[in-house]
This record gives sequence, structure tokens and C-alpha cells, in this order.
Amino acid sequence: MSYKHYLFDFDGTLVDSMPTYVRAMLRVLDEHGIAYGGDLVRTITPLGYLGTARYYIRELGLAMPEEEAVAAMKAYAYDGYAHHVAAKEGVSEALCALRAAGATLHILTASPHEVLDVCLTRLGLAPLFTDIWSCDDFGTTKADPEIYRMAAARIGAPVSEILFLDDNENACKTAAAAGMPVCGVYDATSADREAALRAVAGRYIHSFSELL
Repeated sequence: MSYKHYLFDFDGTLVDSMPTYVRAMLRVLDEHGIAYGGDLVRTITPLGYLGTARYYIRELGLAMPEEEAVAAMKAYAYDGYAHHVAAKEGVSEALCALRAAGATLHILTASPHEVLDVCLTRLGLAPLFTDIWSCDDFGTTKADPEIYRMAAARIGAPVSEILFLDDNENACKTAAAAGMPVCGVYDATSADREAALRAVAGRYIHSFSELL
């Protein structure tokens, strides 16, 4: 599997952050006594903080201004990303090898820059990427096929020539619908959805060493 351009998700793909992400996102609902189903995380993961706040308000009845909900989620998540979240095994080595082979590396994530940038910098991964994008930079979410086309335009390559890697089946399905080749990535928090993700993605990896 060889591409010149790679577009990576962040949470659950490059870093073991999904427990931190999930705790921050669900804490808002817990504090307001709002019940939710077991599939909620899979639904909100591609939406980003603002998209999730809007989903909570519209679909779950959260009585809280969206800007306050977003600020709360960011505050709950910050400490984990700034001090504790670790890169997945083999990520740094694989990214360095891809760069050495002439590939360009890019990130597209639902996480905001407040937590994204501090984590990548602490882990020493930030210099490896040509672009580090939050959904906020595009004004839409990873549930919108257009975001993948907009990312391709910024990269300067056809959608079909950029490999997208993500651990979330909904994001992978949307990227594939936009015409982008997709590689599913194993994460412990979504291990029960491996078969579904394999059905969506053209390729699936358990370890980043499989990219090389």
C-alpha cells in the first residue's frame, strides 16, 4: 500500500486518546443527568466539539448554550492531552519512514487545536506533518463528504490519490463516499466494530508497521 499523500485521523488512530475524548464528551451529559445509548460515541466522534454540542442540544435536549458546552468539553479534555495521552505503538517510526520515502502527511481530526496542538507538540510528532487540521478549520464535520474534498484541494492532489486512515467507521464511510481510499485502524475502544469497519475500508491495520 503506497501513496504519496496520507490523511490521518488523530484520536484513536495516531494516539491512544479515545478514553480521554469520551470522558470529556460524555461528562457534559452526565452532569446534566441526560441519558444516552451505547452507540452515542460512534455517532459523535466525527462531529467535533461544536458538532457534538449541537447534537446534544438538538437530539438529547441539553439545556446549555453551545459555546458553553464546547468550552466545558475542551476544559475537561485539556489535561489528558497536555500531559497523559500517548502515541500508539509504532506511529512515530511509521510516520518518519513515510516522510523519508517522500510522502506528505496531514491530519484531519474532530479535536480542536486547543488539545490537538499541545498533544502533538509534546509527543514530538507535529514537525512530521505538512498540515494539521481540525474540523473547525473547514467549518464542517467529518460526517460531511465535502470536508474530504476540501482537504484534498488544500493538499493539491485528487481525492483518489490520498489515503485516509481512521478508526471510526462513520468517518471512513463518509470519506469513501467522497471518493477517498480508506484504511481502517484498530483501536481498543472500537474493537467490537472491526468487522463493520473492514466492510467499509479497502484496507485495515492493527499496527502502523503494516503501513510500511
